[in-house]
Amino acid sequence: MTKEGFSKVRLPNIAREGRLIRMKPPISTAPDILGGTPVFAGTRVPVQTLLDYLKAGESIDDFLEGFPSVSRDQVIAFLEMAKDRLIESAL
Repeated sequence: MTKEGFSKVRLPNIAREGRLIRMKPPISTAPDILGGTPVFAGTRVPVQTLLDYLKAGESIDDFLEGFPSVSRDQVIAFLEMAKDRLIESAL
């Protein structure tokens, strides 16, 4: 945790062509995009939509088929980030 009370976000490293590349954050917020609702970066797709799909028993593939502007890497990075935050908050 930082002194402001927020934990630093760990971004996944992806190996490409023998080197590690740090991914951009999978989500973003901006007041001019859906009133600041968290969305998948570079899209107007709210992350809540993915959670709604999963809650309804739909698969990640179903979500990606319905929202082709979101990449599988973004979905996996978001779920990893959410998992890490949940585990950190339980400690």
